[in-house]
Amino acid sequence: MRILLLFLCLFFSIKGQSQSYAEKLGYPKDAKVLILHIDDVGMSYDSNLGAIKAMEEGVANSLSMMMPCSWIPGFFKYLEKHPETDAGLHLTLTSEWDNYRWGPLAGKPAVPGLVDKEGALWPSVMATATNASADEIETEIRAQLDRSRSMGWEPTHLDSHMGTLFAKQDFLMRYLKVGMEENIPVMFPGGHNSMIMETAGSTGLTKEMTTTIGEQLWAAGLPVLDDLHNISYGWKGTDGMSKSDLQRYKTEKYIESLKALQPGLTMVIMHCTWPTEVFEHISESGQTREGDLLAMMSPELKKYIVENNIVLTTWREAKKRRDALKK
Repeated sequence: MRILLLFLCLFFSIKGQSQSYAEKLGYPKDAKVLILHIDDVGMSYDSNLGAIKAMEEGVANSLSMMMPCSWIPGFFKYLEKHPETDAGLHLTLTSEWDNYRWGPLAGKPAVPGLVDKEGALWPSVMATATNASADEIETEIRAQLDRSRSMGWEPTHLDSHMGTLFAKQDFLMRYLKVGMEENIPVMFPGGHNSMIMETAGSTGLTKEMTTTIGEQLWAAGLPVLDDLHNISYGWKGTDGMSKSDLQRYKTEKYIESLKALQPGLTMVIMHCTWPTEVFEHISESGQTREGDLLAMMSPELKKYIVENNIVLTTWREAKKRRDALKK
């Protein structure tokens, strides 16, 4: 009998460990549950327009905003009219473009290690990691959160522009700390991490570390991602592609990658932009960003999602489900 009890305990322990975070939240077992998420909202007029079109005319359903950037007020006018939007903060600790730049919301006296000679945030992740302290990182995170709340918006989640908050362990810990203290979900893959471990290269994070952090976030009452899809920015196509060819190319890449995903809750990161004549003076990435938008608006992508029983969800919905489990 004792042997049988030990076997049953071991069996249910293993079974519990294999349960995805999506299952824990009540989503169907073995389902691919996706958050189709747009980065860089508020960076420019073009970014705002692309995000709105991808949400209203396409299948994208979540986004995050760069609070230090110039077109944040313009997007907040949209949020006032669409309060159910799944909108988080794209925590911004770098300013990467040559001619269009932004500085820290906390101000240089409070975070001197975040500021370069132009008075802007450093242009690269490496420069930020070299010059900024963890205290300065947390100060700026809280300043960006404060701006959102001052403007009347409680973010549905937090994530990291250019992955800067994953560059150093002490940066990451401050990011997670703010999320847990403020009860705001954070982008962090704490589940099986099949795709992100295969595609992200060297991040310094091991599977054991991500699993432990995932458990901590869950214990703090927050939903946790099983995986992270962050490869679409590299799908650039060939120069001068027509819009129809670009849409076809990007749609095929998305479908191909969604086939490769494992079941669970996955955040799919993209950068949807509707480039005007100004955007080329900000960034050379207009084609890949427009391609993301065109893919989200593609009938073929929508058809694939429906026919393969892929579940679309949001950070807002995941948080509601996690909160319900605490009652």
